[in-house]
Amino acid sequence: MKKKILVSACLLGHKVRYDNGDVPCLDPRFLKWHEEGRLVHICPEVVGGLPTPRPDAQRQGDRVVTGIGNDVTEEFEIGAQATLSLAQTHDVALAILKQDSPSCGSLFIYDGTFTDNKVPGEGRTTELLRKHGFEVYGEDQLDEVEQRIAAIDVQ
Repeated sequence: MKKKILVSACLLGHKVRYDNGDVPCLDPRFLKWHEEGRLVHICPEVVGGLPTPRPDAQRQGDRVVTGIGNDVTEEFEIGAQATLSLAQTHDVALAILKQDSPSCGSLFIYDGTFTDNKVPGEGRTTELLRKHGFEVYGEDQLDEVEQRIAAIDVQ
């Protein structure tokens, strides 16, 4: 049986991003996994109670704040916990989350200065998923995902 893959809802074209935009992943492998019914989607920020659109937010240490200084750490934490619960409920093989996001970034996030500067780091949801043993990749790492999925599917 092919295991499920947790994905950021915005990668499926859902308009849940802070700017009400979408960033659909059109890679044929991603679309194939979607057609196979393997993708389980969530937007941690929306599930955490934030509206769409919403002010841009970035991590600053353990906190998540908007560009005008509002602390939205609690909403990000609620969303991260809901995402972890969904991943556990569906026994997902791994996650493909939106790179650079303060929730979902897996390699890079914005540095918290709101100057479009990226730094190595991970979003709050990614951090929590990894602490619980889930592998998390960005949409720009599908070669690695494809290899992991092939290995998992034969187990």
